[in-house]
Amino acid sequence: MINYGRQYIDSDDVKAVLRVLKSDWLTQGPKIEKFEKALSKKFGAKYCCAVANGTAALHLTGIGLGWKPKDIVITSPISFLASANCIVYSGATPDFADIDEKNYTIDPNKLEKKIKYYLNRNKKVKAIVATDFAGNPCDWQALKQVSYKYDIQLVNDNCHALGAHYKKDKFYAPKFADVVTQSYHPVKNITTGEGGAVLSNNDEFSKKIKILRSHGIERKLKNKNSKQGSWFYEMNEIGYNYRITDFQCALGISQLAKLEKFVKKRNYLANIYNNYFQEVDIFQIPEVQKKSKHAFHIYPLLINFEKINLTKNILFEKMLNYNIKLQVHYIPIHLQPYYKKYYGFKKGDFPIAEKFYDREITLPIHFSLKENQVYKIVKSMKKIIL
Repeated sequence: MINYGRQYIDSDDVKAVLRVLKSDWLTQGPKIEKFEKALSKKFGAKYCCAVANGTAALHLTGIGLGWKPKDIVITSPISFLASANCIVYSGATPDFADIDEKNYTIDPNKLEKKIKYYLNRNKKVKAIVATDFAGNPCDWQALKQVSYKYDIQLVNDNCHALGAHYKKDKFYAPKFADVVTQSYHPVKNITTGEGGAVLSNNDEFSKKIKILRSHGIERKLKNKNSKQGSWFYEMNEIGYNYRITDFQCALGISQLAKLEKFVKKRNYLANIYNNYFQEVDIFQIPEVQKKSKHAFHIYPLLINFEKINLTKNILFEKMLNYNIKLQVHYIPIHLQPYYKKYYGFKKGDFPIAEKFYDREITLPIHFSLKENQVYKIVKSMKKIIL
């Protein structure tokens, strides 16, 4: 079966994990800090806090930035649920701005329109959570201008875009955003099994995140002359067990060294898809901004099903007959029953996102995928659709 995503683990990865399993530290040991330093260097952030998963990274970000009830936080309707759920976790109110028709990321113009909508009602937007959907960087220059103009916090949900470049800059994420969150789930461009990180250039914010990552426990005494024992700790704020293990971080360090190779292969495979599908008018391929580099965590292809005698369900079933498993990314968040029930969203609120969902399918793309398998996918699609 050809799946849409899959991890790649080599002998170096296995050896790195085994060395930790045979060591004295399985968790809360030296590999965590080493991984954090490697991530900071790779992505150009001053500070990094590795955590249990990408959702934990988003949750801690909301707490660290001080989101609270009555705050309004805007995100994209086309993202994984965690991008909006983290807003709900903090007690803030989630809202959305529709996506750009060409690159499928949050549209800065529609975002500013939504901000003005709230200002006209004497309400201020607290933060923006923008997702580099599929590995395609948002228009970060425009988003930064909007966030600066209206004094709004800017978060990059960077989970899809490990290895992407924005206008020739591989360090773009922490330059434009106040906080960057990442995920290292097996289908992402590198993996630690589960795992994630929060990156920023703010020392105080990073220190707070690291305390919240482990139950809110602080072990370093403010008063150095205190007579409390070495076992002493304090909890001044409620925290969580969002720690990551040393053997996960060992895998992450090994994987991180191969990131450029992984992204290069993904782009090579994406170009095969592009070369075929751009020639057929019922298909729309993802558009990349000038001087930017797509990381191709996924390959989203839009199909105008209205022009062909085929539904998305039937296409999925027929592709399974060829042992090819497609996927969809994503059902618009505002159409989920929870968000409709508690926040009043309804079909028609974000028409571009809804149209995108109606047409989008995710084709297989990952480092282990062979070129002949990509041609099989293309030929199978051609046989079914054309």
